[in-house]
Amino acid sequence: MSVRAKKYLGQHFLTDELIAQQIADSLTRNDYENVLEIGPGMGVLTKYLLKKKYTTHVIEIDAESVEYLQAHYLNLANRIISKDFLKIDLSEHFGKEQVAIIGNFPYNISTQIVFKTLENRHQIPEFSGMFQKEVAKRIAEKEGSKVYGILSVLTQAFYDVEYLFTVPPTVFNPPPKVESGVIRLTRKENYTLPVDEKLFYRVVKTAFQQRRKTLRNSLKTMNLSDSLREDTIFAKRPEQLSVQEFISLTSKIEKDAV
Repeated sequence: MSVRAKKYLGQHFLTDELIAQQIADSLTRNDYENVLEIGPGMGVLTKYLLKKKYTTHVIEIDAESVEYLQAHYLNLANRIISKDFLKIDLSEHFGKEQVAIIGNFPYNISTQIVFKTLENRHQIPEFSGMFQKEVAKRIAEKEGSKVYGILSVLTQAFYDVEYLFTVPPTVFNPPPKVESGVIRLTRKENYTLPVDEKLFYRVVKTAFQQRRKTLRNSLKTMNLSDSLREDTIFAKRPEQLSVQEFISLTSKIEKDAV
């Protein structure tokens, strides 16, 4: 594939075999039989996944990469999905079976891949992949940090997040201008919320839209009662709240609306 095509896709292809093997080894659960690699490119990670006990599937939107995989990885057979991951229905390809997600994700859609995973968390028990380091850190960060935000809270509401290791630009073609980071998401045993999910998302997103303000000010648009607004939690800024506190806040708002 040409460098121009790679840049167009927003993807930097990994060339370091050791790092590829480390990423393949980062999936550790044994309660699923299928793994879906997003954006395999020329298959540097794929070949290590194919050595694992689970069944490896790949999804690739680039026609040149699909042709290369078909020619060089015959044992993938009919497990190459030539579609956009963001637009597929996982159940059409895997039925009700569980499937782990892995990949060296294109930077320009990496956040969307996470949100797609959250929407399909009932089917995705584990997720491991490489992001721009800044994004990986944001997903894994805890409350109290300046980079803790919407992506951190929504992901950690359903998954345990681990930042595994940092990857330098020199092991990619073309080399990105920033470092990359590999993270692992492990679905929580209870991955449903005790509050309305849409309201939870709205509270988190609204709060962080004005992250420097206290919740009393940033959540003004939610038409909360005066008595609720006096609750001590509203004196905090969003970055000070843990995931559990955001769930508690949503519960308070839910009851306030009754």
